[in-house]
Amino acid sequence: MSQSENKRFRIKLLLLFALFALPVAASYVAYYIWTPGGKTSNYGELLPVQMLAGVTGIQAGGAAFSLDQFKGKWVMVEFDSGKCDAYCREKLYTMRQVRTAQGAERDRVQRLWLVTDNVVPVPELMAGYAGTTVVTADKAASAEFPANGRIEDYIYLVDPLGNLMMRFPKNPNPSAMIKDIKHLLKTSQIG
Repeated sequence: MSQSENKRFRIKLLLLFALFALPVAASYVAYYIWTPGGKTSNYGELLPVQMLAGVTGIQAGGAAFSLDQFKGKWVMVEFDSGKCDAYCREKLYTMRQVRTAQGAERDRVQRLWLVTDNVVPVPELMAGYAGTTVVTADKAASAEFPANGRIEDYIYLVDPLGNLMMRFPKNPNPSAMIKDIKHLLKTSQIG
């Protein structure tokens, strides 16, 4: 074998080795070095899934309430005083519009207002938000919902199995909420 043939043989051998070694090296770099700052496709903040057991209270008509009544439904939850200031009304409006925007799937979504004090909302206010379940919540109910700041700043989402799974920020973007919930309803095999 001549020196030029020997050189070509070595180059071919090195290229063949590189061909098989490159994927291993790339996987090492991808796993240990490169961490993508991947943008999530959801708007709401995903929470560690936790079963909600202590969400109970008294409904506006005096009947006992338990979150188990909504098993099999997606539930948007807001906490606020029964006095319901402008921000409270904005959240009620947002939840109503987000549910309505789900079209034929809207019956799979419920709205729940957990009143944090013993003030009963005025009937005139509730006339604009018919279909929202109003419950004077037990004090233990709010302890199950994580909040960075005030619990009243968020709209929470509970899955059909009764697990808290997502929350939307203060002054949420209704279009982004609609997209998130539409996606959940489309991909969900339950509720």
